[in-house]
Amino acid sequence: MLEIRDLHVSVGGQAVLKGVNLCVQPGETFILFGPNGSGKTTLLMTIMGVSGYQITQGQIIFKGQDITHAPMYERARLGIGMSFQRPPTIKGLPTGKLVQLCARERPIDLDAMAQKLNFNTFLERDVNAGFSGGEIKRSELLQLMAQSPDLLLFDEPESGVDLENMALVGHTVHDLLAGKSQVLSQSLREQGRNRKTCGLIITHTGYILQYINAHRGQVMYHGKLCCEANPHEILKHIQEHGYRECLRCLDCAPAKEVLA
Repeated sequence: MLEIRDLHVSVGGQAVLKGVNLCVQPGETFILFGPNGSGKTTLLMTIMGVSGYQITQGQIIFKGQDITHAPMYERARLGIGMSFQRPPTIKGLPTGKLVQLCARERPIDLDAMAQKLNFNTFLERDVNAGFSGGEIKRSELLQLMAQSPDLLLFDEPESGVDLENMALVGHTVHDLLAGKSQVLSQSLREQGRNRKTCGLIITHTGYILQYINAHRGQVMYHGKLCCEANPHEILKHIQEHGYRECLRCLDCAPAKEVLA
């Protein structure tokens, strides 16, 4: 579904990603760990095609198509969707209207979708205007439900979410990855049965791992990926030893190169 080849990215003239190679298969959920400033968000933003992230070397292949220099709207139409950690406020645009735009003229039951997220009372409000962290997260999830992408990018889905709403967010992310969250017509549901949605998720706390089936994980350190292992194993090492000691504990050659 997604293949990244020797990706180098600069932001504001400073190199951030330094030779990232990554492959995500259809139906797979990949977890990305790493300390602040290691390049995790830069990777997701680059995959999504957000401006300001300059690719100086490498390729991004999505469903067999080179999208390295494709505009963001084209990537969205191809089936890439992202939940941002800090999305902007959009004054003058009701949230419900944005969700309908995300559906791209496909029939959806907006009220039923919003009900799943306890979000019906927010549909007439401007996008993210005065929303709490948890409300912003639910808005992002509602947009993804309407878009129904093949590749889901989540930048810290637990960020800003209190414990009371974590289960709601976690179960919704699980359903999105399983292709179960769309409230669509019967014909579209039939089409969706053969889809293999995949996900790439950044997490710091690891709370999201309690709700999803995570298949593989890696640590990003100084703009490079290393230490591929079971996500739960990686999280345990990080909790016990911290990131730098975690890389030594897992004892893999790429990690040694990063630390050097």
